[in-house]
Amino acid sequence: MMIIGCDFHPRFQQIAFIDRETGEYGERRLNHPEEAEQFYRELAGRPVRIGAEATGNFRWFRRLMEELGHEFLLGDATTIRAACPRRQKTDRRDAKHILNMLVEDRFPVVWQPSVENDHLRQLLLHRCRLARMRTRIKTSWTRWPRTKGY
Repeated sequence: MMIIGCDFHPRFQQIAFIDRETGEYGERRLNHPEEAEQFYRELAGRPVRIGAEATGNFRWFRRLMEELGHEFLLGDATTIRAACPRRQKTDRRDAKHILNMLVEDRFPVVWQPSVENDHLRQLLLHRCRLARMRTRIKTSWTRWPRTKGY
């Protein structure tokens, strides 16, 4: 099984990985989405566990991991940070720290809805925003002063 610790950023991800079968260890910086997608597609068919900190824009990555059959774990960022002994923070150190927590089975997993459920939630949020906009426009229209001839 391959275990990957991932420090996820909007434009790239810094990873540290270990292959338990061969003992191979490595670190890489993968640019999004081309280089990252190519790297993870090469691992298709193998058991892979990926751990990452909870961040904002990772939905495309999560869908890709679901499609490839990799196990994707999302961790609580504050707990991960609190477990780090050093105050100095770098991307490489964070990736190593996440990998270490995964290997030692101390990774603080956060619950995630299924990919299909997540898509429905996004549609519902969009519909709620549209309803709020419509209400805002209607109430502002009734407050405008009316003049004769209008």
